[in-house]
Amino acid sequence: MTRRNARRAFGSVRKLPSGRYQARYRDLAGSEHVGPATFATRADANRFLAIVEADLLRGAWSNPRLGKTTFREWVEQWRKTTTSLRPKTTDLYEYLLRRFLLPAFGDLPLAHLDVMAVQTWLAEQHNADQVSPSTIAKAYRLLRRILGCAVQAGYLPQNPCVVRGAGSEHAPEMRIATVEQVAKLADAVPPRYRALVLVAAYGGLRWGELVGLRVRRVNLLHGSVQVAEQGTLVAGKLYVGPPKTAAGMRTVTLPRAAAAELAAHLDRYATSDPDGLVFPAPRGGYLHNGHFLTRVRYPATKQAGVQGLRFHDLRHTAATLAIAAGASTRELMERMGHSSMTAAIRYQHVMPGRDAAIAAALDGLLETASANTATTVTRAANGTRTARRRRKKTA
Repeated sequence: MTRRNARRAFGSVRKLPSGRYQARYRDLAGSEHVGPATFATRADANRFLAIVEADLLRGAWSNPRLGKTTFREWVEQWRKTTTSLRPKTTDLYEYLLRRFLLPAFGDLPLAHLDVMAVQTWLAEQHNADQVSPSTIAKAYRLLRRILGCAVQAGYLPQNPCVVRGAGSEHAPEMRIATVEQVAKLADAVPPRYRALVLVAAYGGLRWGELVGLRVRRVNLLHGSVQVAEQGTLVAGKLYVGPPKTAAGMRTVTLPRAAAAELAAHLDRYATSDPDGLVFPAPRGGYLHNGHFLTRVRYPATKQAGVQGLRFHDLRHTAATLAIAAGASTRELMERMGHSSMTAAIRYQHVMPGRDAAIAAALDGLLETASANTATTVTRAANGTRTARRRRKKTA
C-alpha cells in the first residue's frame, strides 16, 4: 500500500497488472464493494471514492449490486407489497404495466433508469395518437410509485420521475343539468329507472353506490339513504364492498319529491328482502352499466334534449344544486362523501343565472345600506334644527 493510500480514511486504490487502477470501499453496513469499472489514473479512482463517500454520508448511495436488478424483476418484488389495493386499482395497475411500463423498461437495470430515460418515454407516449393524456398521467404516477419504493429499499439513489406536472390529469369540465332538464330526463327513462335518476341528481350518489344500495339502507320516515356499499366493475365482473374512503360512508337526506319517488320505486321494483337491492336489473341481480348506457341513457338523453350528459354528471348536478341551496364546503363534503376539500371544490360549478341572482342580492344589500344611511342623515339634520330652535328660545 502506498503512502497516499495509507492516509486515505475511506476506501482504497490499487494498481492492477494492466496498469489501470481499481477502487474498493465498504458501505455503512461494512460490506465491501469494488468500483463498477477500473480507472486510467489514480486521481480518477480517488475522485470516484470521494463521490461515493459523500453519497453515503448524505444518504444518496444505493447498492450497485441491487442496481443491476431489472425493472421487471423489481416489479415482481413490488407486487408483493400491494395486497391492500382495491380490485379496480389492481386491474388498472396490471393494464398500465402490461401496456406501457414493462415493454419500455422491463429489461432495463434499475441503475440505468434515469431522468432522460423517463423523459424520452414520456415524449414517445405523448406523440402516440392512440394514448390519451389522462392514461399517460396514470402510467407515469404508477412508475413514480414503483421507483419510489425502489429508492426506499436501497435499489436506487433517487427517483428519476421528476418531470413537473407529468402525473397531473386535466379532465374536461363536466356538464350539469338544470332542475328542468333533470325532470325531462326522469320522464324520458323507463319508469323503473325514474327514482334512480332523481336520487343521483338530488342525492349525489355515485353509480356504484346506487347499484350496491340495499333496501334496509333506505329510511322512508326521514327520507334518507345510507351509503355503506359500493359496486365496482372490474374486467366484466362486479365487486361489492365498502366505499373507497371512510368519508364515503354517509347518510344522505333527499328532497321530498325524490324521497316520494324512491318510496314508490321500493313498492314496485325493489327486492322485498331487506338485504335485497333497491335498484336491481330487470331480470334480477346487479344493474350493469353497459346495459343502462346503451338501452336507457342514450335514448333518454336524446329524448330529453341533453345529449352527451353522462350519468356521473348527475352527481355534479347534485353538488351544484346543494351549493345553490346554501350548503357550505364542509356540508358539501359530508353530503357527497369527499375526504378532501379539494375534491369538494371541483364540484362547485356555476349554475346558469346565478350571476344575475348574485347581482340582485347585492342590489338589495346596497338599497338597504342606502336607506339606513339616508335615515341617519335625516335624523342628524332634524337634531341640528331642533338644537338651533332651542338656542333661539334661550337667547
